[in-house]
Amino acid sequence: MAGWLRSLLGVLLLLEVAAALSFLHHRYEEMVQALFHVQSQCPYVTRIYSIGRSVEGRHLYVLEFSDYPGIHEPLEPEFKYVGNMHGNEVLGRELLLQLSEFLCEEYRRGNERITRLIHDTRIHIMPSMNPDGYEVAAKQGPDSNGYLTGRNNANGVDLNRNFPDLNTFMYYSGEISGPNHHIPLPDNWKSQVEPETLAVIQWISSYNFVLSANLHGGAVVANYPYDKSQDQRFRSHRRTVNTPTPDDKLFQKLAKTYSYAHSWMHRGWNCGDYFADGITNGASWYSLSKGMQDFNYLYTNCFEITLELSCNKFPPEEDLERQWMANREALVAFIEEVHQGIKGMVSDENNNGIAGAVISVQGISHDITSGDMGDYFRLLLPGTYTVTASAEGYQPRTVTTTVGPAAPSLV
Repeated sequence: MAGWLRSLLGVLLLLEVAAALSFLHHRYEEMVQALFHVQSQCPYVTRIYSIGRSVEGRHLYVLEFSDYPGIHEPLEPEFKYVGNMHGNEVLGRELLLQLSEFLCEEYRRGNERITRLIHDTRIHIMPSMNPDGYEVAAKQGPDSNGYLTGRNNANGVDLNRNFPDLNTFMYYSGEISGPNHHIPLPDNWKSQVEPETLAVIQWISSYNFVLSANLHGGAVVANYPYDKSQDQRFRSHRRTVNTPTPDDKLFQKLAKTYSYAHSWMHRGWNCGDYFADGITNGASWYSLSKGMQDFNYLYTNCFEITLELSCNKFPPEEDLERQWMANREALVAFIEEVHQGIKGMVSDENNNGIAGAVISVQGISHDITSGDMGDYFRLLLPGTYTVTASAEGYQPRTVTTTVGPAAPSLV
C-alpha cells in the first residue's frame, strides 16, 4: 500500500475515533458508568479498583490497563495519572475519561503503538481524586463556577496542601547530609490528612510507581518539583525562588515532553502568563507546602509532575473536543517516558529477588529502591552512569552503564 494511502487511512481512523467519543461533563454516577463501559469493552486488558472513599463516601476509582490486569510483571513499570484533585478543575477528569476510551478503542483496532504501550506498561488512571468537590462545582456549572467553588474536599481542605511536609525535613537533613529520598512519615501523619489523601498515600505505598502526573487547571504549563522553596523567607505566594531537585534536568525533559506534544503549551504565552517552553519549576512559580508531587518524589520511587491544562478551570462542553485533540498526543507521549533510563533485577547468589535494595547513581543524590520482586526502575537521561546496588546483609555491587535515547538499559 502506498505511503500516502496509509497516512490517509490513519488520519481517517483517528477522526473516526474522535467522533466516537462523548465530549460531555460527567457527574459521579456518569463517570463510574464511563469507566465500567471501558472495562466491558476491553475486559482482558483492564481492571477497575477502588483505593478508598471520599469524605461523603464516593469511591476513588482507578482504571488499570495491562496485558495482565491486577498483576505486577517483573521489569514492567507502573505509571499513574491522577485528575480532579481540586474539585473545580475538571478538564483533567474529562481528559482521563477520554484517554481511557481512546486506549481501549485503539487497542481493539490493533494500533501497534497503543498495543505495545499496554503490553509493556501497567497504566493506572484515576479520573477524580476529589469527587465530592466536583459535585459542588458541577452544581454551579461552567458559566457561574467561582474560582474556589468546589476546590476543596467536603471537609473544606485543599488536598494539594494536605500531604505530610517532607520538604522541611529534607531541607533540614540536607544541612546535616541527611537523605532526600524515602523520607519516613511522622508518627501522627494519619491524623493530619483527609480520607482522600490517606487513600492516595496508601495507594502509592502499595505500588512501585515510576512516573506520574496529576492534572489541574487555571493555567497552561507543566510544573515540576520542587514545589516548596528551600528558603523559608520565600514562602509567600508573591515571592519565588527556583528550587531544583537532584534530578532537575530529567524533570525538565519530562515536562518538555508534555509541553511540546501539546498543541500550544510549549509556546509559553497562556492565560496572561509566560513560561519558557511551557514548563516551570514549582517553587519558581510560587512556593507550595504539603503538595502531592513533592511527596511522591521524597517518599516513593515515583517521579511526578503537575500539569496545568486550561485557563478556564471548568471549560464549557463545546471546548472539550478541542482540548482533547490538544492533549491526546501529549498524554500518550508522557506515558512512554516511563521507558527510559535503566531497569533490572537485584538478586542474591541464588537468583532470589531482593526487595528494598537501594539503587544509587553517582553524581545524583537521590536514590530509589527495588520492588517486592527485586526489580527496579531508575529514570535517567541519556549518558554514562556509575550505578550501585546495596542491601543490608549483602555486599554492594557497582557497574558502569550507558543509557541511550530509546529503550531502557537492562542493568
